[in-house]
Order: sequence, then C-alpha cells, then structure tokens
Amino acid sequence: MSKKRGLSLEEKREKMLQIFYESQDFFLLKELEKLGPKKGVITQSVKDVIQSLVDDDLVLKDKIGTSVYFWSLPSSAGNQLKNVSDKLKSDLESSNKRYKELVEQSAALKKGREESDEREVALTELKGLQAKHNELKEELAKYADNDPAAFEAMKEAIDVAHAAANRWTDNIFTLRQWCSKNFPQAAEQLDNLFKEVGVTDEFDYLELAPALPLNSVSVPKAEGTP
Repeated sequence: MSKKRGLSLEEKREKMLQIFYESQDFFLLKELEKLGPKKGVITQSVKDVIQSLVDDDLVLKDKIGTSVYFWSLPSSAGNQLKNVSDKLKSDLESSNKRYKELVEQSAALKKGREESDEREVALTELKGLQAKHNELKEELAKYADNDPAAFEAMKEAIDVAHAAANRWTDNIFTLRQWCSKNFPQAAEQLDNLFKEVGVTDEFDYLELAPALPLNSVSVPKAEGTP
C-alpha cells in the first residue's frame, strides 16, 4: 500500500483558514495546535503555517492582556486579494510608463550616435599617436648609443606622444563613465556603441617600455682603432 502524501504548505494554509471561516471565532495558538490535526495539519507545523498567514494579512492577531489571539473572516481574504490586485495594477502602470521612457531614451541615444563624429576623430588621432610612438621607439633603438642628444630628443618626443595618447584615452574613459552614469538603463546599448568604434575591453592606457640606457648597444670600431 502506497504511503499517504503529506500536505503542501498551501494546502495547510487552506485547512487552517477553514477553521477560522467555519467558526468565525478568536483562537489562542494552543487551541489552533489542537484543531490543526483534525484538518490534517500536524501540531508541530501549525505555528509556522499560522505565521505565514499572518505575514500575508490573511489572519490577524492581537495581544489582549498576556494572551495573543488570532482570527480571520472570509472578508479578510477578499480584502487581501483586492490589495494585491490594486498593487499589480499600479506596478503595471509604472512598468508601462518606464517602458515608454526607455523607448524615448533609446531613440535619443541613437540620434546622438549619428551626430557624434568627435569620438571617431579622437580614436583616429589616438591610433596615429600609437603608430608614431612605435616608430619613435624603433628610431630610438638605432641611435641610442651613437648620439646622446638625439637620444634625449627622441625620449622627449616619446614622452609627449605618450602623454597625448593617454590624455585622449582618459577623455574617452571619462565620456564612457559619464554616459554610464547618466544613462544606466542603456548600459548594453552604450557597450555596443563603444565596441563598434573600437573601445573594447582591451582598450587601455599606453605603457612606456623601459628606456634604453646609453652604451647598451656596442658600435663596431673602425679597423686599426685601438
């Protein structure tokens, strides 16, 4: 013979509510713990079931003297359902309003994207500075040991290019942070927008390689030179 299935929490709640609705009386917790088993709700679970009904405003409780009484009327459940219905309607109206706002903001972002040529100009200049930076490093390697003056000039030029590149990088990060702060609801669209113009997760500040020390490269001596 199969084992009898126990009641679910929702079934226990319904059984305990029946006790209130059938009697329309006030009860102490110990009285409910005695009546619960008659409805199939074991004594040990009555307290938790009653508390869950109190939390949902389906059962009311009040302390009179030193005793706590519980009660519920069919109208209480009706009022609770009405409150839930009103809240859902309010939430739906808020959601619809928010949806319209997001649609409008999305349209505004798309329009701004069409007009924002400055980002493309900045990125183009940044790529040019990166290329110049690499070119100067190669030149520096050739002349590092031959001409100290040229070495210093090259080094200064690299510092200027490096500072300019990182200044544009900082501007781009500032723009990205400003957009994220002012349009948090459009984070995904903004991410896609920046990725399309080359600002990916790998995009970062340039780091200078360690400077080559003078005399680090030996220059072949002419024949006959001691």
